Amino acid sequence: MSKGLTRGLYAITDADLIPADRLLTAVEQAILGGARLLQYRDKSNSRPQRRRQAQALNELCRAHAVPLLIDDDAELAAAVGAAGVHLGQDDMPLATARKLLGAGAIIGISCYNRLDSALDAAAAGADYVAFGSFFPSPIKPAAAQADPELLRQAKALLTLPVVAIGGITPANGKGLIAAGADYLAVISGLFGQPDVRAAAQSYTRLFEESWP
Repeated sequence: MSKGLTRGLYAITDADLIPADRLLTAVEQAILGGARLLQYRDKSNSRPQRRRQAQALNELCRAHAVPLLIDDDAELAAAVGAAGVHLGQDDMPLATARKLLGAGAIIGISCYNRLDSALDAAAAGADYVAFGSFFPSPIKPAAAQADPELLRQAKALLTLPVVAIGGITPANGKGLIAAGADYLAVISGLFGQPDVRAAAQSYTRLFEESWP
């Protein structure tokens, strides 16, 4: 793995779960609990506020040596100097994002429940692929459902990191790691909890327990 990608908890923010005045505190607690990658995801706020929040998060993440990715918005990632961007099927093409952000940027691609999409993304130069939803998710209740077998197939064919997302809890995440997930991407299971740091530690322990 490269570009600062390892394995572990992938924390994803959500404006509905984290009040603006607690964003930095909540994210720092997630990092202190072991989060190894952070994605800034905000579908609601104004662009000026998103720019301010992304800039502040980037400074925080750099201080802790945790890569910050911006959800859906490569232009914002470039503007604040974030480590990269995460793209879905309706977002900017990977090649366009790569041209904007450069060869050193991390670009992740949502592949939902489709192995063919992951193979295409890898061939196009993605740095990681994400599959899900593996379990019912309060964030995206209508998301396509993925089977853990997809993780095994992906790990057999790909050399880049594989991310699992969707309704993941400390109780059900261990099986996804065993199936091949390098990262567990978590939103409400982390930022919807009263103690973010303790929640993060619960996911981090799953990876610690999975080491040979």
